[in-house]
Amino acid sequence: MTLAMSWDEWTAHDGTALAARVRAGELTPAELAAQAAAGIALTNGPTSAVVEVFDDVVADPLKDGMNPDGVFAGLPYLMKDLGPTLKGRLQEMGSQLMQGNRASADSFLAGKLRQAGLNIIGRTTTPEFGVCSSVENALFVTRNPWDLDYTTCGSSAGSAAMVAAGVVPIAHATDGGGSIRIPAGVNGAIGLKCSRGVFSIAPNLSDLSGLVSTQGAISRTVRDMASFVDHCRGGAPGEFMPYWSAPEPYADLIQRDPGRLRIALVHQWGDFAATPHIAAELERMGRFLEGLGHEVAWAQPAVDIRAAFQAQTFCYISNFAQTIETLLRTLSLDRPPADKIEPINIKIWEAGRDASFAQRFAMQAAFNSTARGFGAFFEDWDILLSPVTALPTPRVGTTEYLTTSDNPSVHDWFENLWRNFAYTPIANLCGIPGISLPLAWNEHGLPLGMHAQTRQAGDGLLLQLAAQIERAIGGRWNDGRRPGVHVTAGSA
Repeated sequence: MTLAMSWDEWTAHDGTALAARVRAGELTPAELAAQAAAGIALTNGPTSAVVEVFDDVVADPLKDGMNPDGVFAGLPYLMKDLGPTLKGRLQEMGSQLMQGNRASADSFLAGKLRQAGLNIIGRTTTPEFGVCSSVENALFVTRNPWDLDYTTCGSSAGSAAMVAAGVVPIAHATDGGGSIRIPAGVNGAIGLKCSRGVFSIAPNLSDLSGLVSTQGAISRTVRDMASFVDHCRGGAPGEFMPYWSAPEPYADLIQRDPGRLRIALVHQWGDFAATPHIAAELERMGRFLEGLGHEVAWAQPAVDIRAAFQAQTFCYISNFAQTIETLLRTLSLDRPPADKIEPINIKIWEAGRDASFAQRFAMQAAFNSTARGFGAFFEDWDILLSPVTALPTPRVGTTEYLTTSDNPSVHDWFENLWRNFAYTPIANLCGIPGISLPLAWNEHGLPLGMHAQTRQAGDGLLLQLAAQIERAIGGRWNDGRRPGVHVTAGSA
């Protein structure tokens, strides 16, 4: 098959640039889709990041109702196999139990994606129900394109790998505690978790019932992310809260540098701390930001981190238990079958299925006090900057983080998770935005994201700072380096 362009040319374009060429009549959505499908064929063998390619929409990008006049003009897009549903398409949630599960309707966000001109051409991998930090089970083992001995982390594992490998400029992701920002950070991509009230999770959940989970994307450039938020945000009818709008489109806002910002650095986070190498990388980034004219110092919110994480753990256990309970009722099962659901997820179901209102009320009180503490902090500081992880990227086969773990205690399992993924979950608890930017390296020479957070509805400020950094480094995220598994290198 003859492709529309070379791989070097393909990866020199972001989604915005490819869309501009479609509007100019130089390329067609079908040519873009064919190129992305060829990229999957080149890279999916070693990475195992894509569950399925929708051959029918590769051949006919208009088949599922994609709007070719949308801002992305038919740009190929991959959907995480969790969250928004696509009518008639499989959604198997990384679970053996859900094999063959087919959605009966589009979710609200799926319609927004298509209206924005995104051509959804396939599904990417996720751990079972998106619970753990890596895709490593009987279905898939998704590997980091920078070094196949290491995981992509998760839970938006396959999407991060495909963006990093140059297959697509932007892909769908979800985030309940870092599942956008962590895989973006360890795969050398940009990952934004927006504030509460930006992306709808209708019709099956709302911000009230979902509480910590948000939708979003992983991208290679800031302007793609800005346009994605501009055109896919907004609430569905019947939301429990207003969905807010930005004063101006982020695509316009990011053309200007932010003013001088007060940026706080943190790597000691309650009981959790970064390795000396990762802490040094954070300090190096602080000096870089000072060079851009910002004020940088060490500071952090005056909150009870231990209480916040205990509440967050209870939230996950009680929420995921009900997710599993709902699936069991749908399948007329009394309990999770041990041969179809992974051990930690069964323990989560056992621990959380009978959670009381009193326990949820105590959780919400901890959420409130934590969010108020962060709110007070951001009265004095503009940005809180940390690493995206406290420890280096785990190797494939590090079972302590997996839901296939034999850890007898679900609480100990979560505590172990937090020791590595300490910096991202509280943004979900508070409903504030966070962005991971590919600016540093861990001890093993793999990408390490730097994680910026700000006040509620400060999403535009994060994108503005990210765009300022992108201009300062000449667009050379990851110091201009590419992973070994990349479309420009075939399947090396």
